Amino acid sequence: MKTSKIIILILTFISSISFTSCVEEGNFEVPNALGTEENVKLNSILDSIQKGKYELKTISDVKALFTSGNNPLQIVSKTVVKGYVISSDQSGNFYQEFYMQDSPENPTTGIKVALNLNDNYNKFNIGREVYVYLKDLYIGETNSGDGVTAIGGKIKPTDTREIENISGNQLNFHLFRSEKTEVIVPKIVSLSSIGQHVSTFVTVQNVFFPDNLIGKSYVDPTEDFDTQRSLESCEGFGFVSAKLETSSFASFANNTLPKKAGTINAVVSKDFGGDFTVLVLNGIEDVNMVSDDRCTPLNSNDFTPVFQENFEAMTSTNPLGGNGWISFAQAGRFNWRVLTSTDSGNPNSKIASMGAFNSGNESNIAWMISPIINLNAQDLEFLNFQTSNNFPDDSILEVLISTNWDGTTTSIATATWQKLPATIVSRSENFQNWVDSGAIDLSGFSGTAHIAFKYIGGDNAANTIDGTYEVDNVKILVRK
Repeated sequence: MKTSKIIILILTFISSISFTSCVEEGNFEVPNALGTEENVKLNSILDSIQKGKYELKTISDVKALFTSGNNPLQIVSKTVVKGYVISSDQSGNFYQEFYMQDSPENPTTGIKVALNLNDNYNKFNIGREVYVYLKDLYIGETNSGDGVTAIGGKIKPTDTREIENISGNQLNFHLFRSEKTEVIVPKIVSLSSIGQHVSTFVTVQNVFFPDNLIGKSYVDPTEDFDTQRSLESCEGFGFVSAKLETSSFASFANNTLPKKAGTINAVVSKDFGGDFTVLVLNGIEDVNMVSDDRCTPLNSNDFTPVFQENFEAMTSTNPLGGNGWISFAQAGRFNWRVLTSTDSGNPNSKIASMGAFNSGNESNIAWMISPIINLNAQDLEFLNFQTSNNFPDDSILEVLISTNWDGTTTSIATATWQKLPATIVSRSENFQNWVDSGAIDLSGFSGTAHIAFKYIGGDNAANTIDGTYEVDNVKILVRK
């Protein structure tokens, strides 16, 4: 879906002709056994890895070589990456690409492979274990700045910030499938947290299409290419939303959207411009929304705060401190501080702020950690706060929880911290606006805990990770 839209019109028609002439009655069977030549090539790759001639890297290692928006990187070393295919172009909703993740179950990350091969599901079927020999290939984006790291065959001649497909001639030298086809188990995630799972296969439960889409089809008939339809779910005290993206060439494009609520299994990706995280279906069979009633959010009147921090009682200091809060600069010299907001969305309010602009440090990692919170005093707790930004670029704000941190700065990096599925202000949001986190359920944690806001950025030469994040009105809410 992240390829030239003009070419799709021509190639889809051509491929549909060959598709019909080569296969009887639409029956397809993925071969379990590989050809002799294909086995020999893969065995040679595996033997070279075992002997140390080639280096096997994880998908995470490969993705770390590239920063979104930068120029593509050509791999010059004899490096191999392994993954498991999670997408299928059988229904026409993907085009000349497949996604693979690092594990069939509970993946940590995934990556897109752009290739000049139609109907690639016949070879790279869902669950197939695939090895990619990366030497002379490129790591980058097929659409610069979209935030979807991909493997491609060359740099695009008309835009050196983008990569193009691995060509048909390159495929035999770089893509190798094993005989293994694993069962892909979708990772259960909340709708608000899908942005943390780009290029992986997920399940989102208790979702539904809003009332204004009742009776409409997956694809808007006035659109030539992709259509984004809103999905909603209840999380805490309100509704959260995300986008389901469907290609006009999908076999189910004209199907009517379901009226009920239920479950969707999908690949997480980004829209063409990289502005929105989207869910992309492999097929209509991954939608199970036929019987469940739509959910109702919790009533905020049933809850009361047992902890809250609006930073008003703190002095405008750098670094931030007081009221039991701790700020810690893990890398770089800049740290969290308190200042007074001039934003129209939160005027004259004291807030916590962290940014790396003009720090002079290529890496800035700063923690702001709450006082200790007793999670055993009640049976249901929710975290809630608001965030804003100031040109965040590709800097990151994470919200974490730990139940084993001992309260000392020396042990922050070694304690166990779990990322919470909070809604964080997006980079496309106007800097004057403040975005609610939603109600993050903490009932799965027990004992005493600390909440941490972790900033990851830096003052690099490209000025791509030096943005600012702001936090206000941190609350722990419990049932009355």
